[in-house]
Amino acid sequence: TRRAYRSAPAGSVTGRWAGFKPTGKVIRRVELPPGKKLVAFTFDLCEQPFEIAGYQGDIVDLLREHKVRATFFAGGKWLLTHPERAAQLVGDPLFEVANHAWEHRFFPLLDQARMDAEVRAAQLAYQQVFTRLRDRRCLALNGRPAFQNAAPQQRLFRFPFGACTPEAIKAVESHGLRAVQWDVSSSDAWRGQSRNGIVRSVLKRVRPGSIVLFHANGRGWNTAKALTILIKRLRERGYEFAQVSELIAAGQPVYADKCYDFREGDVNRYLPVAIKLERSYNRFYKRLGKRHPGSPQSDPGSLTQNRD
Repeated sequence: TRRAYRSAPAGSVTGRWAGFKPTGKVIRRVELPPGKKLVAFTFDLCEQPFEIAGYQGDIVDLLREHKVRATFFAGGKWLLTHPERAAQLVGDPLFEVANHAWEHRFFPLLDQARMDAEVRAAQLAYQQVFTRLRDRRCLALNGRPAFQNAAPQQRLFRFPFGACTPEAIKAVESHGLRAVQWDVSSSDAWRGQSRNGIVRSVLKRVRPGSIVLFHANGRGWNTAKALTILIKRLRERGYEFAQVSELIAAGQPVYADKCYDFREGDVNRYLPVAIKLERSYNRFYKRLGKRHPGSPQSDPGSLTQNRD
């Protein structure tokens, strides 16, 4: 239990995105110019307060072997419990590492202070990884100092569970981050999803400008096996792989007012589980005598619902 606990980083976030303009919406995909066939593979690295989640090196090795550019949405706590792996991802020119909140909390249940703390702590965790990488002066495979392959601060955010509210989007954008969803889910975090099921799910829905959701934190059960097929099939169809930031720069983002997986309202199925998790998080922090990030000193973590 104590091994899993990480205190939220302190300090100030530097290098805020000066040109950022809020939209009050989330990006689902990108509309590309005719004939341009780009797709963004994204991998969530989630970690809850009471666990140390995994690192699926076979997925990362596969992406490197096939030179697939990709985006990892990493929880801030995950970054600090996997410091060497985090540095390797941040310093790899194939990848970008984006914000997936501090402890993978269900944002529709959080008050403003907790939402801000979830976003800010993850930014600070990334900042720590970047700074250490810069100070170590190690070289990446492309011969450049590894830290030069990465942005000094994150610009993209993904909501845990893919769930948000208008207030949550506003909170994320107040930190200078674009909220990014997906239009293609592999459903790889479901234990019953087979390799062939992942392949069918992705190939059925993918189109130029798609953002595809996978997991690489030990919950992408058959993801590596499916990727071997998907990379080959998509390249045969003329697709190239891009980081999400590159995809956005190549076209016009397609926005949505609400967060959802396949159709509006479907992420509400996570609400009962999320309420139970919040209560278990409260018990975890209370047992350790710690506070949730963003909680007032007198409150070790009351459950607040902020649903629209």
